[in-house]
Amino acid sequence: MKAKDKPAVTLIKAALFNQGGLEKYTWEIARDFCTQGCDVSVLTSGPVQAPFSHPQLKIITFPVDHLFSFWNVAHFDKACTEYLEKNPSPIVFSLDRNRFQTHIRAGNGAHAAYLSHRSKEEGFAKRLSFAVNPLHRTILSLEKKGFEHPDLKILFTNSFMVKQEISNFYSTDPNKIQVVHNGVEWHAMQGAFDQWESQKERTLQELKLDPTAFQFIFIGHNFLRKGLGKLLSAFSLIKKENFQLSVIGKDKNLSYFEALSRQLQLAQKIFFLGPQKLTAQFYQMADCLVIPSLYDPFANVTVEALAMGLFTISSKWNGGHEILDKQNGAVIESLDDPISFSQLLKAALNFRKTASSAHSIRQTVRRLDFSNQLKCITESTIKSVIN
Repeated sequence: MKAKDKPAVTLIKAALFNQGGLEKYTWEIARDFCTQGCDVSVLTSGPVQAPFSHPQLKIITFPVDHLFSFWNVAHFDKACTEYLEKNPSPIVFSLDRNRFQTHIRAGNGAHAAYLSHRSKEEGFAKRLSFAVNPLHRTILSLEKKGFEHPDLKILFTNSFMVKQEISNFYSTDPNKIQVVHNGVEWHAMQGAFDQWESQKERTLQELKLDPTAFQFIFIGHNFLRKGLGKLLSAFSLIKKENFQLSVIGKDKNLSYFEALSRQLQLAQKIFFLGPQKLTAQFYQMADCLVIPSLYDPFANVTVEALAMGLFTISSKWNGGHEILDKQNGAVIESLDDPISFSQLLKAALNFRKTASSAHSIRQTVRRLDFSNQLKCITESTIKSVIN
C-alpha cells in the first residue's frame, strides 16, 4: 500500500510529560505509524515535547488543571470525545482508558482485575474504599464503555492472563482480543550481555557481595504487591544455602521489610540497594531473577532478565510467566505455600549463570525483540481497517 493510502491515526495517552515505560511505548507506536506513512495525531495532556520530529506527526494537548485525579481522567476523556466528534479518524488507538477508541493496548491490564487482586491483600477499610473512591469508579466506567464499545476492532493485551481477565469482567468479544507479549531491546542489549562476565566481578566488588554465593535479584517498586514478603518467607526455609539477594526498588514501608529480613534471620543475605536508574549491571551480576508478583499484567523485568541470560522465577500472577519454560525459568504456582516456593528457589541454585547457559537463555526471547512486537501491533491495526 502506498503511503498516501495509509489510514490516519489518532493516538490517545494522557500525561506524556511523564517518563514511564507506557509513555515511551506510546511515542514508539507513534513513530512506527509515521514511518509506515500514516498521518498521526497524538491527543495528550499537559506540556509535552515529542522525543522525535516527523512531518506527519501532530500533537494536540489538553490542559490538566484539576486538583483531583478523577476529574483529570474524566476531563481528558471528555476533551478527546469532543475532538474526535469534530475530527473523526479511521484509527483511534488508545493506550489509556477512554469511552471510545477503535483499538486499545491495555498494557496495564484491566483495572477491574487489578482491584480484585488488590482486594485479596488489603484490609476491610481499603477494600471498601475501592467501591466508593471516585477515581476507581471513573476508571471502571470508562474501561467498561471502551472495552465493550461496538466499534472496537482490536483490544491488544500483553498476556493471555489479561485476555482471560477481560473476558471474565467484561462482555468483550474474545475474537477482538489479540495477545502480543511485551518486547525487549534484544539487539540493543547485546553489548551489555557480551560484557556480563567482566562486569559481574566488578559489581560484586563494588557492592561487597560474596563472589562464591549464588546471586538472586528482585527488581520492582511497591514491595507488597511485588511479593517481597512472600519471597523472604520462602528464603528463610533455605537460609543455610550459599546465596544472596539484592533488592532493587523503592517502597514507603522499606523499614518493615528490613525488619522482616532480620526477624527471619536473613539480614546477612539480603541487601536493599534502593531504586536504580540503570539495571544492566545488576542483570550482569546476577544468576537468577525472582518475580513473586501478586499481580502484574506483564512485568518487563521478565523479558529483560531473560535477554541478559538469567534464569527467571515468576509467579503465575505475572503475565510474563507465559514466556518461561524449563530451559529458562520456573513458575511459582502458589505464593501461599512457602515450602514449595522455597523448593523452587533451592532448585534454581543449580542454574548458576555460565557463558553457555546465559547464551541459551538469551536465545529463548530473541523472537520478542521490541521492533518485532511493535510491528505486530501497528501492522495488525492498519490491516484491520483496510480489509
